[in-house]
Amino acid sequence: MPTGKVKWFDVDRGFGFIASDDGGEVFLHASALPTGIDAPKPGTRVDFGVADGRRGLQALSVTVLEPAPSVARAHRKPAEDMAPIVEDVIKLLDNASNGLRRGRYPEKSHAAKLAQVLRAVADDFDA
Repeated sequence: MPTGKVKWFDVDRGFGFIASDDGGEVFLHASALPTGIDAPKPGTRVDFGVADGRRGLQALSVTVLEPAPSVARAHRKPAEDMAPIVEDVIKLLDNASNGLRRGRYPEKSHAAKLAQVLRAVADDFDA
């Protein structure tokens, strides 16, 4: 089976192209993708069968060999840098929890900052 990398894929239109390892381009229709893969990212390594379509070579029964490397994961903070950040978040949440036990929500400005910190930490974990 030939192999290659997804060159681009348009989810709305339901097709894209694979840059074959032998140098050619192969049409990729959404129906050739494996179950659970709706939008392969550019750079995803695949192997595929080939059929001669109306407008040239067309990929059949695509199998994902390895997903495209994540740019976000490559830029995320090292674990040892995240540990003190998480500890500080725990302290912030503990202070908010103590106020809630007394029947008081944090002040609006403090609550907004807390929410902003939680979103930023969540983004770091999710990368």
